[in-house]
Amino acid sequence: MYVIVILALIAGFLALRLYSVLGKRTGHEQEPALRPAEERAKVAVLQPRTVTDMPGDSIRLSDGFIAPGGEAGVRALIAADRNFDVPQFMEGAKNAYRMVLEAFWRGDRQELEWLCDADVLASFEEAIAAREAAGHVLDNRLVRIEKAQIVDASVNGRIAEVSLRFEADIAAVTRDKDGNVVAGSLTDAVSTNDIWTFTRDLRSTDPNWKLSETDEAA
Repeated sequence: MYVIVILALIAGFLALRLYSVLGKRTGHEQEPALRPAEERAKVAVLQPRTVTDMPGDSIRLSDGFIAPGGEAGVRALIAADRNFDVPQFMEGAKNAYRMVLEAFWRGDRQELEWLCDADVLASFEEAIAAREAAGHVLDNRLVRIEKAQIVDASVNGRIAEVSLRFEADIAAVTRDKDGNVVAGSLTDAVSTNDIWTFTRDLRSTDPNWKLSETDEAA
C-alpha cells in the first residue's frame, strides 16, 4: 500500500490541493474530498495498481507532457520507481505551482515550509520580509497556466529530480499598507515563463516532492 496525502482548504477559501503524491499512481483517480487545512497531515491508505495493470511507457510519455530532451530522464525515473506516473505527476505539479505562488503572495511561511526545501524557503522568506518591511502587500492572481511540461529529469543515487517549464498568465498588483496601488494592474495579466525543479528521496518514507529550485526560463 502507498500513502497518499489529501489536502484541502487554504486561508479561508476552497482551492484544489495536492490530493495525491506527485508522480504516485494509486489506481484511484476520482475527485478528492476537500478537507480542512488542519487535517492536512492525515492520510488515506489506498491499494495501488500493480505494474502489470498499467499502460506501457510509450503511453506514459505521450500527450505532450514531456519535452523531447526530457524523455530519457523520465524513462530513467520510471525504471527507478515503477509507480511514477507522468500524467498524475503533472497534475500535482500544476497544483503545487499554484499553491507555492499563492502562499508566497500571502506571505504564508508555514505553507511554504511544507512545500519547499530549505534553500528555496530561505529565498522566499527573505523576499517576504523585505516586502513586509516596506509595508507592501501583494494582490496577485494566477489567471491561468498556459502550459506545463517536463523538460528534464534525473535520478542521482536515491535522489530524483524533475524540472518543469511553466508558462502562465499572472495579474500582479502591489499595494501599500493603506490599500493604495503602488505597482501593477489586475486587468493586465503578465506572461511568465519559469523552470521549477521538484526533488524527492525515492527511499524516504515521506511521499512528498518539494520545490528545490526556481529559475526564469530562457
